[in-house]
Amino acid sequence: MKRIRVALAGNPNVGKSVIFNFLTGGRQHVGNWPGKTIEKKEGICYHRGYELYIMDLPGIYSLTTFSPEELIARDYILNEKPDVVVNIVDASNLRRNLYLTIQLMELGARLIIALNKSDLAESLGYEIDEKRLEKNLGVPVVPTVATRRIGLQELCDKIIEVVERGAPPSSITYPEIVEAEIERIRNVLEKDPMIRESYNTRWLAIKLLEGDEDALRKLGLIRGG
Repeated sequence: MKRIRVALAGNPNVGKSVIFNFLTGGRQHVGNWPGKTIEKKEGICYHRGYELYIMDLPGIYSLTTFSPEELIARDYILNEKPDVVVNIVDASNLRRNLYLTIQLMELGARLIIALNKSDLAESLGYEIDEKRLEKNLGVPVVPTVATRRIGLQELCDKIIEVVERGAPPSSITYPEIVEAEIERIRNVLEKDPMIRESYNTRWLAIKLLEGDEDALRKLGLIRGG
């Protein structure tokens, strides 16, 4: 049986754990991340002849590593390179949630958006054009209502689809002046074989432009704290 490694990422209280529990049922294991008191949840879902190994990452608002939860989520995606990252987004609070989405796109993850709480968004009078959102972001969007199990089968179908067709990693393009600086730094990073093999150099260039301390630490430019 073929295995697909899936990471669930999203803000706190978006329904991520509900989706994880419905998909994995009794086929899950709960422990702690190594050296941390933060809960680690992993489980298995069987769908259309595939074994979906699902990691429920800590709920976070960003990937800026201001907290241990953010560092765990970012390092897991960077180092473990899951086949698919499912970004669970609260459809009733889209603007705040999409900040993390953009950072996941910078990371170069193969991304699917689960547009959760679609019923709540509708009750608040919000009209979300899912196809336009999908086109603008360049990643698949699957509407879900996790508490009623709506869209979860479609989400699993989409996970398998993007793997089977070899969908490219997500990406985001910035204004020309920013892109030129990203490319300049990336070209320097690419000259180091160890950096080139260990990291997404475009992502690393973006983080260096931001002055991200963890990125600087990874390159030995500042000492660990």
